[in-house]
Amino acid sequence: MTKQITIPLYEDLLNGFNHTDTHAENETLQQVRRKGFESFQKLGFPTRKNEDWKYTGVTPFLQEQYHINGIVKEAVISTSLLPKAAIPSLDCYQFVLLNGQLQSSTNVLPAFIKVKSIKEAQQNVDAINYFGKNTDVNQFHFAALNTALFSNGLFVEIDANAVLDKPLHIVHAFTSAANLFIQPRHLILVHKGASVSIIESVVSDNPSSKIFINSLTEVVVEENAFFNHYVLQTAESGTRLVHQTDVSQKRHSVYTNYTFSMPKADLIRNNLHVSLDDDQTETHLYGLYLGEDQQLIDNHSFINHKMPNCNSNEIYKGVLLDKAVGVFNGKVFVQQEAQKTNAFQQNNNLLLSNKATINTKPQLEIFADDVKCSHGATVGQLSSEAMFYLRSRGIGEEAARALLVNAFAFDVTEKIKIPELEQYINHLISHHIPGNNPDLKGNTPNR
Repeated sequence: MTKQITIPLYEDLLNGFNHTDTHAENETLQQVRRKGFESFQKLGFPTRKNEDWKYTGVTPFLQEQYHINGIVKEAVISTSLLPKAAIPSLDCYQFVLLNGQLQSSTNVLPAFIKVKSIKEAQQNVDAINYFGKNTDVNQFHFAALNTALFSNGLFVEIDANAVLDKPLHIVHAFTSAANLFIQPRHLILVHKGASVSIIESVVSDNPSSKIFINSLTEVVVEENAFFNHYVLQTAESGTRLVHQTDVSQKRHSVYTNYTFSMPKADLIRNNLHVSLDDDQTETHLYGLYLGEDQQLIDNHSFINHKMPNCNSNEIYKGVLLDKAVGVFNGKVFVQQEAQKTNAFQQNNNLLLSNKATINTKPQLEIFADDVKCSHGATVGQLSSEAMFYLRSRGIGEEAARALLVNAFAFDVTEKIKIPELEQYINHLISHHIPGNNPDLKGNTPNR
């Protein structure tokens, strides 16, 4: 175990587990917690010596004194917080979680969908049987910690053969007057033959305080089910987000994940793990990250092909400004039984500053001999010829730069199946692209 003596938060969390009241939880859940705690004691917090954290030094973000779950008084949603998650013209069912706690709602949902707090779901033995099944606490530091000490969260269940008529918009709002370390836990079950689109928005305020969010979402997509999963991260500065999503897919299911990481949050680390547990499954992962200032955005994905005749497709694109740092580490693992696998992975990056940094590492590990797999990565800058072409036709510098960046992101944004969300994402991209960057003037090489 890495020495944690320089991180006071480590001891605070260990003591927090020893004082956690779990008497109301059933024995299965208590065992899951204990396993997570034992793993976190062994693993500790990751450092740059851990291969998966080589380019993401998380230690500086853990040095502050944080209140852990249950110590800070109950927060109240400010009038400025929810508008940050608003998607214009979107018709949806909306639910709000404040610091992981589900708030009261006036939504009238169809009978075939259940939305409740994770604490309520713990009373359902069938739901708890899914809990912790897809998460490897022996390997992932923050997942082990979340499993041991999660507090609050959301449970969503879509009944078999149900089709949700409009998206479910889940707003994860975070606020605190003092530094806060919080660990929400979510579980989404999409039963056999069901079809659903869920948008998750992450927003925060109070940039004077530091909020560290260690969240984990487990997803089960059963046979013949379709799940379009959108994650939009627009948290403010002072927010540090480590988010893990563990997905299990069954036969003939289709899971599509769209992750959009926008500027301002100090740290965003996304761990996305998809396990193709049956044959004839289909997986699509689309990501777009836009970093500015000294922001650090890290996307780690792992697609585990276990069975034959499965398809996976992954496209991540990054745009980095100022001194932002981006990391992409994508791995496609094809087991020996997974013959007839078709897997594609691509990462493209656009640097809008000579001081921005990208570390990209696409990977294939294949043990089957009858597969079609490819992967690749590119890094470039805006073409000066393209900028000149647009400027010569009367388009201003700011508008021209936004047009080129939107065109670069098009391979991801055009896959969005909700028109209002696609329009909103394109607006966010244009909003954050500077019109005057001295690092780029006169020295932007061709892509």
